[in-house]
Amino acid sequence: MSAAVSFVIPVLNEQAHIAALLRALRQQYPHSELVVVDGGSEDGTAAAARLLCDQLLSGDRGRARQMNLGAQAAARPYLCFLHADSFPSVSAAALDALLAEQPPWGFCRVRLSGTQAIFRVIEWFMNQRSRLTSVATGDQMLFVQRALFVRIGGFADVPLMEDIACCKQLRRLAPPRVIAEPVETSSRRWEQGGVLRTVLRMWLLRLAYFLGVAPDRLWRHYYGR
Repeated sequence: MSAAVSFVIPVLNEQAHIAALLRALRQQYPHSELVVVDGGSEDGTAAAARLLCDQLLSGDRGRARQMNLGAQAAARPYLCFLHADSFPSVSAAALDALLAEQPPWGFCRVRLSGTQAIFRVIEWFMNQRSRLTSVATGDQMLFVQRALFVRIGGFADVPLMEDIACCKQLRRLAPPRVIAEPVETSSRRWEQGGVLRTVLRMWLLRLAYFLGVAPDRLWRHYYGR
């Protein structure tokens, strides 16, 4: 099942997560293609992924660049871009049925791994925002027809907001298909950075981007690079 899908997974120092993800994907979607793109990990990420994926690529660091490289190498009609700490819950049969209708693009709802009540609130707002705006973040498993992805030129070569920019391009061409079954994604960035601080940072980043601040400038300001 899911023979139409290539999962493209950009990684950087994800030794703790990548093997478990690849094993789970192989079991859940046994006929899908698994493409891992390493951006120069300094741990055992590449070694952990090598025997568990169909293609292991090495490229320049940067999620957009890594995903574009993976998309170029992928062979299936649909590309599913997935983070190393996220896992989709939609069944192979349901995914096949959906893709048989040939939707141009879409994404999943999100569920955070944290058990605290605050994470239910955060994910509710994330899902409402993506539903109303037709814009998803990278941890919602953006999927797109490979031919359409090539048509729009792939992800913009920017250090962040590449997922938002891509969705804005795609929604001009067709409305997204939203998969009801969520992707469970790690809540580690909220847990490590503090829930309130992380939420405020993300809102400020989005607001600045909406107001026209360049992604390169946002990256340098918020991440000190």
